[in-house]
Amino acid sequence: MKRALNFNAGPAALPEAVLAKAKKEMMNYQGTGMGVMELSHRSNEFEEINERTKNLLIRLLDIPDDYEILFLQGGASLQFSMVPMNLLVEGSTASYVLTGTWSEKALKEAQKVGNAVIAASSKNANYRFIPSTSEIDIPAESSYLHITTNNTIFGTQWHSIPERLSVPLVADMSSDILSRPLNLSSYGLIYAGAQKNLGPSGVTVVIIHKDLLRHSRPGLPSMLNYRVHADSQSLYNTPPTLSIYFLMLVLQWAEELGGVKQLEQLNKQKAALLYDAIDSSGGFYTGHAEEKSRSLMNITFTLDDDNLTSSFLHEAEESGFIGLAGHRSVGGCRASIYNAVPLENVEKLTDFMNSFRGRN
Repeated sequence: MKRALNFNAGPAALPEAVLAKAKKEMMNYQGTGMGVMELSHRSNEFEEINERTKNLLIRLLDIPDDYEILFLQGGASLQFSMVPMNLLVEGSTASYVLTGTWSEKALKEAQKVGNAVIAASSKNANYRFIPSTSEIDIPAESSYLHITTNNTIFGTQWHSIPERLSVPLVADMSSDILSRPLNLSSYGLIYAGAQKNLGPSGVTVVIIHKDLLRHSRPGLPSMLNYRVHADSQSLYNTPPTLSIYFLMLVLQWAEELGGVKQLEQLNKQKAALLYDAIDSSGGFYTGHAEEKSRSLMNITFTLDDDNLTSSFLHEAEESGFIGLAGHRSVGGCRASIYNAVPLENVEKLTDFMNSFRGRN
């Protein structure tokens, strides 16, 4: 079978080794005579998957003991509501840095819960850059500061996060978690939908400092309360068992590859190839993001006009490249090169870009 050259923004490519392992175990996991999706979430076999997955995250992300790992549902979009429901103390403010569509949506949901304000924004520049930390204005009464570490639509990424804050830092890491090392002690809470770097859609990883669990209000619905999920080891209700299993396999693959530092080096190598093809094109391709804010996960670029863009996308699809159309907010093209996208596929894409430029 010929595999697609998958550059989708999400759900995105999964490692072929993970897909092969899942295929092998699909009908019979660990001699149970059942697939993972058939196992009871109260069974020893699934509890082992749940615990093993947490331990892999602890090792790969160097998670300290004073953080809780939760496996939830509803995607990052549900976290836009759960974060303020659990962390926005009554009478205080939530502060948001706007760097793209997803941070806008997070702010909008927070404003339904309580008082939420913009601490900094690059919207006037069509989100071409990440605001500097000196531009961030956090009201004294804030409960937390929220950022989106990587912006899939606009192709920007935080390369230096706000530090030594007087409030907890909350981060949506849906599109760059596990792509580079992070100092988790700089964050109060991080969350990530799995479908870009961690596995298939269906599970959302939340890593929260245990002190913040005390902020969860007792009147919250149980399914929206971090403390309820923490107390039940993410087994309060039936979890997305198959997605957690795939998450485990992806984390095992990452560990066998050499861990997060090795993934970071590969991601830098892949991104450098594409940015070089853009920068050396003499203006044929134009990157959307300012150089200092460029993402290592989502490379966004435009061509001179819509007809040329249509030709590029058509010929790319004919050549086996999938998912290169840019989001309507930016137009043009976007190559998402998450952890599971092989270097070889990026090399093929840069060859295609250079060839297309030569013909046009």
